[in-house]
Amino acid sequence: MTTTGMTTKAVLFHELGGPEVLRVEEVPLPAPGPGEVLVRVEAIGLNRAEALFRAGTYYYPATLPGSRLGYEAAGVVEAVGASVTAYAPGDPVMAAANFDFGRYGVHAERVVLPEEYVVARPEGLDAVTAAAVWLGYSTAYGGMVVTGGLRPGDHVVITGASSGVGTAALQTALRIGAVPIATTRGEEKRKRLLELGAAHVVTTATEDLVEEVRRITGGTGADLAFDAIGGPGFARLGDALRTGGTAVLYGWMDPRPVELSTNWPLTTHTYANGALARTAEGRRRAAGFIGSGLRDGSLAPVIAETFDGLERIADAHRLMESNTHLGKIVVRVEH
Repeated sequence: MTTTGMTTKAVLFHELGGPEVLRVEEVPLPAPGPGEVLVRVEAIGLNRAEALFRAGTYYYPATLPGSRLGYEAAGVVEAVGASVTAYAPGDPVMAAANFDFGRYGVHAERVVLPEEYVVARPEGLDAVTAAAVWLGYSTAYGGMVVTGGLRPGDHVVITGASSGVGTAALQTALRIGAVPIATTRGEEKRKRLLELGAAHVVTTATEDLVEEVRRITGGTGADLAFDAIGGPGFARLGDALRTGGTAVLYGWMDPRPVELSTNWPLTTHTYANGALARTAEGRRRAAGFIGSGLRDGSLAPVIAETFDGLERIADAHRLMESNTHLGKIVVRVEH
């Protein structure tokens, strides 16, 4: 597929709903203005946020009709606007996921983004792998290390551990020298999570989270909880922490009100990745952590499945919502 003139193919939706509302349509493609870059997208990575946004349950609303979609993409700079000096045509880049994706959604063949909305792609990283890197690892680093203060030797409970962010969090915890305790609903993912480095796996459908974490930690409780779920279950995570422990909530897969533990004193943070990615300093630190981890092999994104072509976007969303996958879902963009 090629774009002609000043248009490009992009993923849009005109109403809220399931994967079936997603459309691939031709949209205008402006030339990059001052401070902007034009990126030819090679691969996109899916995140739970996009499903929530599409369904109308994200923390900000879609602008309908014709809302864009997508936080994560890897591609190559094709053109730059006036005053852009950090990037040049031919530079491999990734989307920094620090924007309103209803407006700047990167699930497209080509996108124009302000230069602060992109980061350099680590040297030698192919597009599919790069599309699975930034958001997961920057969320894990920003949420657990920068916000949660994770230190070597700490026990950290990671919920939703089979997701893209979850698998990134396992590797990040290991790289810090912490002890990751993964949670999953059923037994079918236990073996794979152990293979990915989880020191322990708690199956919440059949095991009591608090009892298991206390047993694992010799009765003390974990130092940190990194939670993608929220809802009433957030209180149980707090119950599983040591006195003075920290809980970081970065998602709300359970849309019910969040409940807090009375295991006080307890520090609770909410975390959004924009807190790190919206500043040049935060992007620099995250890129340094991720790049060095990729180079030494301690960070290696787990890719559940790769789809070919933007037209497979609805199928990719269906897989994500099935919760049967482990790792990141990627869509190659054909040109």
